[in-house]
Amino acid sequence: MLLDKLRGAVCEANLELNRRGIVLYTWGNVSGIDRGHGLVVIKPSGIPYEEMRPEHMVVVDLDNRVVEGDLRPSSDTRTHTVLYRAFPRIGGIAHTHSVHAVAWAQARRSLPCLGTTHADHCSGPIPCTSPLTPEEVGRDYEAETGNAIVRRFAEDRLDPIAIPMVLVAGHGPFAWGPSPDEAVRNAVILEETARMATLTTAVAGNPQPLEDYILSYHYERKHGKDAWYGQPEAPPGPARKRPSGKRGNV
Repeated sequence: MLLDKLRGAVCEANLELNRRGIVLYTWGNVSGIDRGHGLVVIKPSGIPYEEMRPEHMVVVDLDNRVVEGDLRPSSDTRTHTVLYRAFPRIGGIAHTHSVHAVAWAQARRSLPCLGTTHADHCSGPIPCTSPLTPEEVGRDYEAETGNAIVRRFAEDRLDPIAIPMVLVAGHGPFAWGPSPDEAVRNAVILEETARMATLTTAVAGNPQPLEDYILSYHYERKHGKDAWYGQPEAPPGPARKRPSGKRGNV
């Protein structure tokens, strides 16, 4: 089979969506791309998660032609391929119908950055697209969904790496990352951030967004060029022992 390793990663990422409780039944999908071959591996349409295996994954090219697989690819495949063509630095995409993110999408509202949890992962509000027109739906609904996402990022000059997620008006969330598992991680973070925003709005009505300088501080400490969150990478080879004696224990 083509792209065995990527098939396994995409299957596992789809199963992780289910384990995290942000999909029901056959809702949602994850894909991954092999940039060298220009091929995308994506979940098949309508297959229950409990039955899913790596060999069920479908391989398509960036023109949506099935290259390998006996099952139909996800009905959202054309959205995924639009995003892969427009955002060349991403390696995986996850789409869900998670409750709180969908609520904001159905309200046609971008998700404001209200606190540091959001700021740790996104450099600003999570945008919501404009609704599709009747002409767009009739022309190619799934591809035009991707085009609406790309258009929103272009209009607002948003960096899809700094804001790796979006709400599609009346539909739901898409998230992406450098790999399928990172796309799923961002989808889970989006749902939790949306849940926090829903609760905050219920408490405060019209809460003030987080101050820009705090937002920038939290985002930069994790994602800036001089990020300092977490531990440095361990040097190669065995760990160095701490010197013995009084001087070493000071």
